[in-house]
This record gives sequence, structure tokens and C-alpha cells, in this order.
Amino acid sequence: MEIMDLVKSFDFAAKKHRDQRRSDPQKTPYINHPIGVANILCQEGGITDVEVLQAAALHDTVEDTDTTIEEIEKYFGKSVRSIVAEVTDDKSLPKQERKRLQVVNAPHKSKQAKLVKLADKLYNLRDLNRVTPEGWTEERVHEYFKWASQVVAGLRGTNQALEDEIDVLFNNRGISL
Repeated sequence: MEIMDLVKSFDFAAKKHRDQRRSDPQKTPYINHPIGVANILCQEGGITDVEVLQAAALHDTVEDTDTTIEEIEKYFGKSVRSIVAEVTDDKSLPKQERKRLQVVNAPHKSKQAKLVKLADKLYNLRDLNRVTPEGWTEERVHEYFKWASQVVAGLRGTNQALEDEIDVLFNNRGISL
């Protein structure tokens, strides 16, 4: 049953993100991101908790598509809904306020939500090392790294393997920990 639940989550996310692309020059299909976040959790973080992996697959659906948090609960249950809700920014707020709240709220997330946030940050930081998104300057990339280090500071103590990988990226960018 668990494998079916996990596959159902990826199918749902793929349908919801089907017309979206990342902002890299290659216009990578957006679904690569939630799949990559779940893969990081499983392969690098050693996470086998299906609800955490489901939340990783679904983590941007409410924020970036027409999906509601109620839909997440209806199709995937209260636990997955709770994790997704914890990692979803309120898009009605200005961007700077959303970023500020990520820093402030990070230490208060559940361990499951912290895992998803860590893997999400790791994926995004690796992506930024790979290629600069269209419309971004090198200064904006550096500012993202600095901000991400503040978010990650509140997530520490969750998964050493993921934190070590993130630290390598921060150190390579000269971000003090």
C-alpha cells in the first residue's frame, strides 16, 4: 500500500505541475524539482518514511498550482497535509515577508517538515551552482545562498548527511556557518 501511496503522490504532482518549467535556461520541467527533493531525502538522507517522501513530491503544489490544502488532505491524509502545510509559503504575503517568515519559522517546524525543507534547499542550491536562472544576476544568487543559510540554521539537527552536503555548498560560496 505504501508504494502505491507514494506513486499516487508523484502522479498528482506531475499532473499539477505539467505546464510549469524551472527558470533555468533549459526550461527544465518543474516536476524534476519535487522528484529530486524526494530523491535527495531517500538516497542521501536515508529517509524511508513514505509520508515525508509524499510531502516532498507535493511540497510545491499548494504554493505554485491551483491545489488546495484540503485536496492534499482528501487524497493523501492528515499527516501529509500537515507536512505540506508547514512547508508552504503564504503567497498572499509580499516576497520579502515570506522569506523572513521562512527564517523565523524554520526552528519551529516538525522534524518531517524540516527534512523536506532541507532537501528542498539542497536541491535549489545545487541547481543554482549548476546554472544561473534566467533574469538572475550573480549577486542575486549570492543573496539567495546567504538567505538559505539563515533558513538552514533553523533546520539544523535534523539530518546530518543533508546538512553536511549543504555545508559544502555554503563553504564553496564563502558563506560563514
